[in-house]
Amino acid sequence: MTGPATSRAPGPPEPDLPEPLSPVAPRYGDGSLADVLPSALAVLGVPGAVDRLGLSERLAGVRRIAVLLVDGLGWYQIPTAAPYAPTLAGLAATAGRPLTSGFPSTTPTSLVTLGTGAAPGAHGVLGFTVRVPGTERVLSHIEWAADPDPLRWQPVPTQLERARAAGVAVTVVSRAEFGGSGLTVAANRGGDFRGAAGVDALAGTMLAALAAGTGPTLVSGYHPDLDRHGHLTGVDSAPWRVAATEVDALIARLVDGLPADAALLVTADHGQLDVPAGHRFDLDTDPRLRAGIQVVAGEARVRYLHVTPGAADDVVAAWSAVLGDAARVCTRDEAVAAGWFGPVPAEHLARIGDVVVICNDTYAVLATRSESPLASRLVAYHGSDTAAEMTIPLLVVRG
Repeated sequence: MTGPATSRAPGPPEPDLPEPLSPVAPRYGDGSLADVLPSALAVLGVPGAVDRLGLSERLAGVRRIAVLLVDGLGWYQIPTAAPYAPTLAGLAATAGRPLTSGFPSTTPTSLVTLGTGAAPGAHGVLGFTVRVPGTERVLSHIEWAADPDPLRWQPVPTQLERARAAGVAVTVVSRAEFGGSGLTVAANRGGDFRGAAGVDALAGTMLAALAAGTGPTLVSGYHPDLDRHGHLTGVDSAPWRVAATEVDALIARLVDGLPADAALLVTADHGQLDVPAGHRFDLDTDPRLRAGIQVVAGEARVRYLHVTPGAADDVVAAWSAVLGDAARVCTRDEAVAAGWFGPVPAEHLARIGDVVVICNDTYAVLATRSESPLASRLVAYHGSDTAAEMTIPLLVVRG
């Protein structure tokens, strides 16, 4: 495994970016999703906030910032979306730069990484699903209510809390059903929540919140539909193209409605890639992949295997033999040492599997019997460390 790479300067999609299926490492501290809100807070004058992305000169005089996270909008998907999303494509070429998500490249981890400005190891939301230490329970972060307590499970103060404490008006806009969820509390506590469904409502609510502030203002919005259509029908499918058109309309409306002293930052949680039928392993039907396993967590592109005591080396050997070049299989200690999660405090280590499986290329490891049937029927997946999954945009627009 390679260590974290250096950041790139702003600019359009560059020919020297890694190939889409090449592994990349998260650039915590100078070019990752974790750096977006600290940089925005620095622009707004929050004491102690560090402009890790160098936005201050470009946004001098800005007193209001809207941050839009588009679920599933990877940097490598923008050229595919371009025929249906000309505003998006134009901004990527003239006002965009690539960042990386954190690892794993999955929505719960990324939402909390954005909200806290911290790497996953620190905030503890370390995957789509994780085992609750000391139990055999697998926690799905997108279905998380109040157990475990979000304030204890995710202990890092959010950037929204920090902004509010400094006198910034903070609003969070997302689907109404997400309000008060464990994930929303973990990622976005400190903001006034506003429910909005659909492009028109999301844009209108974000712009209204942006205009309402009489001083420094931060508005954070979330749009989920592109990711959903990619999962269900594939990247560049007809429904995905329609969703890309809607994303474009959302961005265009936000840009058109920006006050003169405002800026819009558009980013994402991860990209996606289609997984063909011949690249799917099933851990529930291959006895070699069940031996020594107590609990399976993670998701299809990155698996956390919690094993019987003393079985980690045997499980690594067995999975390596079965998967071959389809995945890298390592111990928890090796994964943590590689830097993928950032520093991991002792209290969060057990949320990572004893064995970590990171899929290469377009391979996936399904669990057809122990996970929901829908999870095995998806067309596109994410979670691993390919450039197509890990590389996300940052588009910066002034009013």
